[in-house]
Amino acid sequence: MLQETKKTHTEVKLPRMSIGRLADYMAASEQARRSIAQSCKYRAIARVVQHNEAKAIISNHIMSGIEGVGDLQAKADFVRNKLADDDFEIDLNEHNADYIEQFIASIPNVALPKADRFPTKQFEPLMLNGVRVTFNPQLLLRRVTKTNKVKSGALMLRYGKNKALPAAVGNWQSAGIYGYLRTLEEADKAEAERALRITLDAGTGMCHDAPSNAVYLFNEMKAACATINERWPAIKPPKSAIL
Repeated sequence: MLQETKKTHTEVKLPRMSIGRLADYMAASEQARRSIAQSCKYRAIARVVQHNEAKAIISNHIMSGIEGVGDLQAKADFVRNKLADDDFEIDLNEHNADYIEQFIASIPNVALPKADRFPTKQFEPLMLNGVRVTFNPQLLLRRVTKTNKVKSGALMLRYGKNKALPAAVGNWQSAGIYGYLRTLEEADKAEAERALRITLDAGTGMCHDAPSNAVYLFNEMKAACATINERWPAIKPPKSAIL
């Protein structure tokens, strides 16, 4: 009896990227862009370490308005010492605890603008020249001006262990946040404000707000999406992939 070969990847038939991966793509070399597009089209089936728990703990801490560390170290210790069923879960807990502890070390460098902070919500993907671009911020931001104008924004966390987020990637991602939310202005009755469109590097505490040329950068992202859409059918799977 022949043993069934296990699949290693699934193919995403229609072009799809998160704003974070699109930012990585925009800041990358042409060779790295091919690798990013390939990883978005062919998703590995194997379990991948995610930082969802760390992101939730950090975003709740920021939303609470507590100055300083608060109980973050206790929460990092709890995550690290949680019961785990296998080596993967042990590794997952370690990575999430490390994420929180790096943020703790970076807190003195975090300088967020004054604004009300709200839990995030689910956003529909934005179709940019044939590419479905997903947007999953960790927090929503809002402030009211002296003339009673509502200014809205969002914060997204990025993290690389012992590695700072490149400024170019942070600028591209915040420009993507700016561009995405501008499409909601009419329905939301709020106006875009670059200072409230933030990518926060949880490892260093650096806040990358949307740059002054955010509109231009977002238009460049749209143009890149047209190219990604055209190339998508021709992107080949990794050599070792089993579909």
